This record gives sequence, structure tokens and C-alpha cells, in this order.
Amino acid sequence: MSCTMFAAIDVGSYEVNLKIYELSARKGIHVVNQVKHRMELGKDTYATGRIGTELVDELCDVFLDFQRMMKEFGVEDYRACATSAVRESNNHIVLLDRIYLKTGIRLEVLSNSEQRFLGYKSIAFNSERFQEIIEKGTAIVDVGGGSIQLSLFDKDNLVTTQNIRIGTLRLRERLADVAERTVRYAAVIEELLNNEMRTYRKFYLKDRNIRYILLVGNYIQYINHYIHKDSNVNQITKEEFITFYDEFIQKGQLAMAAKLGISHENSTLLLPTMVIYKRLLEETGAENVVILGMDLGDGLAFDYAERKKILKPRHNFENDILESAKNIAKRYRTNRNHTQVIEHLALVIFDKMKSVHGLGKRERLLLQISVLLHDCGKYMNMSQPSQCSYNIIMATEVIGLSHMEREIVANIVRFNSGNVLPFEELAVSSLLERTEYMTIIKLAAILRLTNAMDRSHKQKIKEIKVNIKENHTMQITADTAEDLTLELAMFPEKAELFEEVYSLKPILRAKKTSETSGI
Repeated sequence: MSCTMFAAIDVGSYEVNLKIYELSARKGIHVVNQVKHRMELGKDTYATGRIGTELVDELCDVFLDFQRMMKEFGVEDYRACATSAVRESNNHIVLLDRIYLKTGIRLEVLSNSEQRFLGYKSIAFNSERFQEIIEKGTAIVDVGGGSIQLSLFDKDNLVTTQNIRIGTLRLRERLADVAERTVRYAAVIEELLNNEMRTYRKFYLKDRNIRYILLVGNYIQYINHYIHKDSNVNQITKEEFITFYDEFIQKGQLAMAAKLGISHENSTLLLPTMVIYKRLLEETGAENVVILGMDLGDGLAFDYAERKKILKPRHNFENDILESAKNIAKRYRTNRNHTQVIEHLALVIFDKMKSVHGLGKRERLLLQISVLLHDCGKYMNMSQPSQCSYNIIMATEVIGLSHMEREIVANIVRFNSGNVLPFEELAVSSLLERTEYMTIIKLAAILRLTNAMDRSHKQKIKEIKVNIKENHTMQITADTAEDLTLELAMFPEKAELFEEVYSLKPILRAKKTSETSGI
């Protein structure tokens, strides 16, 4: 059976990692080689906001070495991604250009939601217990150098995911001076963490019963091996961790790093990591930590295998993106019955128009998310709901969506009412290209049309039939016994954008009445 050689390059806050994989439908995903290079890019970013020239040159040299290794192993395709250290640097555009010109490698900067979603994918693919565990109260916690990501699952649904910008390297850099002046370093770290953790508990944990923490991080594997020695146990109880933590504080960071088998250069991040783990256990109330030795490289490999149809996922990741959007909508108290009906109607029209709009599965998902969030702005301001919805979406992380996709959704919702900005005006304050702009107005036109069909918010229309005629009309037949006077009256105004975008005149008809409306 044929296999594909794939490489993943992960440029993190304190190391650069190359993993080479063999992918096949029969054997799955197998790691062939792995190389790590210690490099604290985050130290520059978190302290000065820029990555220095020497580090950029060093990164280019590392990439050239990686390139030679990929050639030796016959790598057919690769993906190189950077996370918060590059994402938050003020000079990352210059950095990306220099890397490409010197090495030929295109480094992609992931948004936080993309990064965490890829990590989450690697967990789902690798852990056979994943589906079983997330059906109970579970928190997936990814502790990185720049931040902590907490994702809550309950009954197989993603309840919420939040990013706290206090990672191990960021903590160390912020408290570098304090570490040299006090013997209470661990207590000071706790104080800095406490406000963020308590706020998270207040808004998101409340009465949730968290039984498991699925922990993703570089040091938890060392701790598990130290506690359980040579056994294959991949779970630590709360009591076991607290006993280890007390021993760690008593013996000190350097001594425990040696016992754990961690190099001296990596040991400075150990104490901040221990304190973060401890506070997470205390705030969530979880009794068990499940150990998952996954990383971004694994997520990149699984995502590639899924997109190339080498492997089929056992978990519905698209549903998790939708659940995340639904929970945002719930937070802003949108009308659930209204959005459910509009979602169905919008998807019926989208699917019927495949040959007209030329959009794909991903754009269909963006339409669904837009429908779910289109009314969230009413929570802030009843007189400018679309603009407020735009602001909320742009300020809110939707796991699995890139920043570009989130901006597309925000603008679809923004143009649900009022004037649609011309591309030239929108592009002044955005990175959107013409292709993305066309996606926005095509989907906004569908959203406007379907929203008009439930103008009363009474869900009078639950099912429709759509027929595209040769005379450039699109007939929408609503099967309903309700009085559609309001919907029929509002329909022409909302249909104007649709006709302009698609050159199709939509006509709404009620099957059980003789009233019609068109433009």
C-alpha cells in the first residue's frame, strides 16, 4: 500500500521542532524522525515586542538544516507553522519574508484558534479514550510558552474554549527580577495567576462538574514517568500530583529537573509549569489528569491526512466549531428558535445554488456560523445590532476558524442590514482580498434573504422548496398555514442584494395562499 511522507515544522515560543511522518490508510500515522532545536523566540517577543536579527538568522539556518533532512527522507509535502512568539512580534512580516527568500520555506502564522484546534485534532486522533472521556465533564488544557488554552466538553459537546495569555515563558520573563529577590517565587507566580484563574472559574466553570483534565504540555510526560516509573499508566490522580508538587517545592527546581531528566537549559520553565498545573487542578476540581503527549506537529499531520482523505476522523470536528458558535450565541441571548429556522432555510438555498455561487463546504460552514451569530449584537445595542454583532465576533475567538475566516463571518453579519461597503473601502482597514470579499457578499445575500422569511421571528416558514428557473428567477415555495403578510411585504427590500449578486430574481410564494412577492 502506498504511503505519503509528510513533514511538520512547529516554530514555538522556546523551541523549533521538525517531525517527519509516514502516512497511509492502512498503517495510519507513524513518526519517522524528530529533531528539536532550543530557541527562545518568545523571550524577545514577550520582552521587547520584536524578534532580533540574530534569532532570525539562526532560525533561517535551522530551516536550511530541516530542508536537507526533509530531502533525505523523501518528504513529498510539508507545512511550517508559527504560534504566539511570531504572531505577537511587531516585525513578523519582515521575518516571514526573510525566511522565504533565504530558505524557500513558507512559514504560516497560525491564529490562536487555529493552533489550539490543530492540537485538539491530534488528541482526538491519537487517544482511543477521547470520545469516551469527553462525554463526561472534561477540560482539555494546552499549556504553552505564551498562553494557556482551556476547552470545556460536556456530553460530547464543546461548551467553551478560552485563551489566557499567561504561559510558562511569558510568566518567567515577567517575573525574572522577582525570581532573584525572593525565596517565595512559587507563591508570587500563584498570585499572578490567581486573578485570571478565578475570573475564568466565575464566568465559565460555575457549577460544572469537571472530572478529567486532558493535559497537553512538554513537561507532564516527565512527571508521569517519575511518578509511575516504568509502568504504562497515562493518568495521574490529584493526590499523586500534589505529593509530587510538595516534593518539587521542597527539593527545588534544579534538583528536580535533574531527577526528571530535563536539561539545565529547559529547567527554568519547570517551576512556572508546576504552578500552572497545580492551580488548574485546584480551580477545576478535577480528580484525574490524563496524559497526552501530543503537539502541534501531530495536529498538522492529522489535518493533512484528513484533507487528503488518507484517514477518516473518528470525531466530528466541524460540529465542535458549530457548538462553539452556538455557545457564543447563547452567551449573548440570541433567539435560538429563530436562528435554527434561518439556519435550515439558508442551507437549503445554499445547497440548491451550488452551481450558481461556486462556493464549497467550508463556505457553507461559515454561512451556518454567520446565521448563529447574526443577532448577538442586540445584547449590546438594539439600534445598531449588525455593527455590534460585527464587533463581538471580531473580539471573540471561535475555535477552528482562522482570523481571516472570523473576519469573513463578522462582515457577513455586518452586511445583514444596511449598506454593503465597496471592496476598496473595506480593504483600507482589512487584509481581505477580492476573493474573500465576494464570499462575504454572496453569503450576506443569502443571510438577508432567509432572515426576511422570518421577519416576525415566529417561525411561520419551516420548510421551503427552491427552484431556479431559466428566466433568471428563483422561486421559493413556503409550505405553511400561517399568515405571511409581514414576510411577503419585507421580502422585496431584502432580496435586492441577492438579485444584484446572483442575477437571479427571488420570488417568495406561500403554498397555501395566493399572495406572492417579487422584485
